[in-house]
Amino acid sequence: MFSEQQQLILISVVAVYFLFLFGLSLFINRKIKTYDDYNVASRSVSLVPLILTFVGTAIGGSILLGYMTNGYRFGMGQQWLAIGFTLTSIVMAIFLLKRIRLIGEKYNMVTLGDFTALRYGKGARIPTVICIMVAYCAITGMQFVSIATILNLTIGMSMTVGILISWVLLTLKTYFGGLKSVIWQDAFHGTIQTVGIFILFAVILFTMGDWNSISERATNTENGNMLSIFNISTSEFLVYMLTIGAYQFIRQDLWQRFWAAKDIKTAQSGYWAAIVLGFITAAIVVAIGVFTKFGLLMTDIDPALIYYEVVGAVLPFPMVIVMLLALLATVISCADSFFVAASSSIVNDIIKPRMGDIDNRKMLLYSRLSVAIVSGVALLLALYIPQLITLWITGSAMLVSGLLAPVLFGLFWKRTTQTAGIISMWSGLIVAVIWQIAGHPFGLHPVFIGLPVSLLAILSVTLLSSKEQECIMYEDLKKIG
Repeated sequence: MFSEQQQLILISVVAVYFLFLFGLSLFINRKIKTYDDYNVASRSVSLVPLILTFVGTAIGGSILLGYMTNGYRFGMGQQWLAIGFTLTSIVMAIFLLKRIRLIGEKYNMVTLGDFTALRYGKGARIPTVICIMVAYCAITGMQFVSIATILNLTIGMSMTVGILISWVLLTLKTYFGGLKSVIWQDAFHGTIQTVGIFILFAVILFTMGDWNSISERATNTENGNMLSIFNISTSEFLVYMLTIGAYQFIRQDLWQRFWAAKDIKTAQSGYWAAIVLGFITAAIVVAIGVFTKFGLLMTDIDPALIYYEVVGAVLPFPMVIVMLLALLATVISCADSFFVAASSSIVNDIIKPRMGDIDNRKMLLYSRLSVAIVSGVALLLALYIPQLITLWITGSAMLVSGLLAPVLFGLFWKRTTQTAGIISMWSGLIVAVIWQIAGHPFGLHPVFIGLPVSLLAILSVTLLSSKEQECIMYEDLKKIG
């Protein structure tokens, strides 16, 4: 793909970039003194870095490469990937954000397990941790593979070596820096990522032919009108809404950023700004895929390599370097966020409840050791399980099937009993896993089975149970806001 001289330049740039990130983590590490510093960035993040970390975490490598590939293959109907998570994000901002922030602030929450334990008792931590760990370890492993793929295609590095290098880099920088480092690096990554995507889109618009010709080519395909956002099946739309969309409600990394903001106004303003910027960015990524095929007439390329192909075709080499850094920034900003989310679940929901009152120094050490544990699991997944995408889809289904109903009912329905919440978690979780292992019987996605089972469990058990004493959380919500 590149000459030997260009590969040498790319290797040098990537090495300097990685060293810069590691050095920044070490610098920020000097300011990390407490458990809260490490896991929720001292609960003091200001507006601009908060916006960029929201966007940097939302638009990961799988979204940048996957959405572009889907747009190339299936057309503008894939905009529902972006629309799905945007609609649910708006619901999140209007109805959930304030409650999540106020409860987290009142009880110094760090993880979703803190919330489920408060609402449903200590027994709720284990199913919550299982859901979080499977999904977040899988997506972290996927980022190792994504970085390795970038290095393989650009400088010819083997996949195994690339996975190991990305593992070492991400582990070390997350180990020392925690969420505080992640957020400040996301501010840097988010800027590069967003600017790079917008530059690429502008160049493609300038380069491609006239709109009438593009429209004619796109509307006369055997797959329907590729420029119509309604060119998508109902079942595909529902899968997007119930996985990528519904997943937004129970993203632990998102809840942690609500709690990391310096105040509730900052959390609200930052999230709304990120919703707008994230939607525009994701929509542009899909459009780049469509216009590459019907505007630039690049019809004989591997759809999985579209990013690299289009960048090499329309940009000079110095800009190719910038776009490579934008892609790396996209992957890294997503990976380290999931790293922290998964490790927080280990230290906060498994270790801390069993250790009693211990000082901040030990909790900080356990937080870092938890990063190492997540790192090891994610590395094994990246090296030995080639179906990482399948595993990630399973993880998303497990999160939604196991946690969506208990979390939403727990936030808003006072009548929900503790037993109902725990049974709902386990039933949705187990059914989703079994359905995935069984190979999607009748062509049904696991979320179409696991989520209804979870909903049925929480409703039926609650209505058949005696009324319990109201959780103190609701009284506290009245007092504080």
